[in-house]
Amino acid sequence: MGLDCSEEVEALRREVGPVSGGTDRLTFDLMSGLMLVDAPADEVPDEAILQAVRRAGLRGLVEGTAGEAGPGWWSRHGRAVTTAASGALIVVGLGYHAAAAGSLAQALGLAHGPAPVPLASRIAHMLAAITGAWFIVPRAIRSARSLRPDMNLLMTVAVTGAMFLGEWLEGATVAFLFAVSILLESWSVNRARRAIRKLMELTPPVARLRMEDGSEVEVPPESVEPGQTVVVHAGERIPLDGEVVEGASLVDTSSVTGESRPDTAEPGGQVWAGTIALDGTLAIRTTRPASDTVLARIIRQVAEAGRRRARSEKWVDRFALVYTPAVFAAALLTAVLPPLLGLGAWSVWIYRALVLLVIGCPCALVISTPVSVVAGLAAAARHGVLVKGGDLLEIPARLVTVALDKTGTLTAGRPTVEEVIPCPDHTAPEVLAVAAALELRSGHPLGAAIVEACREHGLEPLPAGEVRALPGRGVEGTVEGRAAWLGSHRLLEERGQETPENHEKIRRLARGGRTVVVVGRDDHVCGLIALGDAPRPEAAAAVRELKALGIEHVAMLTGDNRETAEEVARIVGIREVHAGLLPEDKVDRLGKLRDNGPLAFVGDGINDAPALALADLGIAMGGAGTDAAIETAHVALMSDDLAKIPWLVRHSRRVLAIIRANIAFALGIKALFVVLTFTGHASLWAAIAADMGASFLVIANGLRLLGSTRN
Repeated sequence: MGLDCSEEVEALRREVGPVSGGTDRLTFDLMSGLMLVDAPADEVPDEAILQAVRRAGLRGLVEGTAGEAGPGWWSRHGRAVTTAASGALIVVGLGYHAAAAGSLAQALGLAHGPAPVPLASRIAHMLAAITGAWFIVPRAIRSARSLRPDMNLLMTVAVTGAMFLGEWLEGATVAFLFAVSILLESWSVNRARRAIRKLMELTPPVARLRMEDGSEVEVPPESVEPGQTVVVHAGERIPLDGEVVEGASLVDTSSVTGESRPDTAEPGGQVWAGTIALDGTLAIRTTRPASDTVLARIIRQVAEAGRRRARSEKWVDRFALVYTPAVFAAALLTAVLPPLLGLGAWSVWIYRALVLLVIGCPCALVISTPVSVVAGLAAAARHGVLVKGGDLLEIPARLVTVALDKTGTLTAGRPTVEEVIPCPDHTAPEVLAVAAALELRSGHPLGAAIVEACREHGLEPLPAGEVRALPGRGVEGTVEGRAAWLGSHRLLEERGQETPENHEKIRRLARGGRTVVVVGRDDHVCGLIALGDAPRPEAAAAVRELKALGIEHVAMLTGDNRETAEEVARIVGIREVHAGLLPEDKVDRLGKLRDNGPLAFVGDGINDAPALALADLGIAMGGAGTDAAIETAHVALMSDDLAKIPWLVRHSRRVLAIIRANIAFALGIKALFVVLTFTGHASLWAAIAADMGASFLVIANGLRLLGSTRN
């Protein structure tokens, strides 16, 4: 089923809604040409839905079923053929009229009044109107039967009325130009669809699978299981997400991250499906199936985003539902009242009513918003910013507060052990070994750094058991049969083991933005570990840009100690710091920050998921972030580049500015022609030309967003 405009959507709502149990069960994806029916198959049979679709004047297939391979030649090209035929017949009719009248000016009535229209020209113009309205009239009839006027009925009445008044050329021209505007609308939707399909074409059709005997076999990526090895040569696209086990190459990651600068892929490094190995051969151990790669999730989420309608789009649709019947009523009053009041001839006011019907067509108004929103979503995805809904694309423009996590967000998330301070009767290697034992399977960046430092010193983590995470504070368990614990300054205080000496050591070690971890056994402290995690290079500039854009509050929320948090905040230029927060504390703090206005929260860890869900706009670091954070967030930054946050704010404001400009322009044109109509200075062909021109301009204005890479 090819959905090309909102009129088709409304027709489907009218016909399929009652069959499916209500219009609230229907979701439309204009960009994918899909209608989703949220109803059990045994309650609402597929055939009943397909019959309702046919009653709406459309053809459809159940997604994923066999049958018709797709739309036939006439379905794909019929509109273009009938539109071209309509235009050609107008030229023929006007040419014959000009020849009979002696000049084109005489035929158009520009010299000595209009010349009589020959029968042959009238026949040509009538055929031009029929071919131009070939796909419009059936929908107009259904609209009239349901007593729900739409723009197809508006145009049909205008064309019929013009022919009845003897305005053959104008009636034919209205039908032709309206057909052209429908073609433009279909073209604009297909242009936005192609921008999304380009994402789907990034995954190569085959993967070169390495077999156990070392041979290579080309297979579909869908048949490769996680853990198997694929080989990618220079110049080829990587078919699946995975870890490099052999070789090295520069990799073009722009298709996923939006970054033009290639990254280096080496053994141990991660690579993504859809990216390109530029100058070397890589052997990659796959980590995800084809259906769950980062690229596959991007494609899926962009498709789902198109189904989430922006607030402005919903407003336009509600407005159009009232607007179109109002235009009909105004035209009827225009045709009837003035002649009844003796203010002019019936033919004059009926003609003006027809002009009012034509200019009242809501084409430009209705199509401008969805095209702009989808173009904005596609442009953001190409830039490495995955926005999961058209409704979410409007939020960055209205943000008042941006709150950021520290570790892995403001900092690189790759901390290293910089200093180990053992307490009396303990050694640095012992402190590291105990800490590594507790953190061996934690997956936290700090834990991974401790385990790596332990092994770099030639030590292996000690055996540990009964390990239990203490959210936001640390971890505890048994090491070599004895109780052991590791955690933050807060955990030390909770255990009642802080001393002035330890407090001073922690304060000193935390200078320079370092994180301090306390390691203990039983009821005493074994030592302190200081880990450094430098702020991201772009963090300070991103914070400055956010403030320059008028974001009133930029805050840091972290579970780290205050000394470390304040040092990092000082480096990146953040004044508002909330430190020592548990996950539930972050949620509580965000609730208070939301009182200032729309709020965005930026995070990367599992413990950030509740905060990401609560925020008006949850932004996850898509590269370094955990799956839980990325799935929960509304936006994912695929390159982990904080500079994309101010870019997103500017992009959102640009999308809203274009939508508002399009709405204002479309309504302004209509208001101008209403004035011209009542003063007798507007004609049918000028009205439809203005409406078509407005449709073309708002579509072109919206599609400018597809080229939006920098604002």
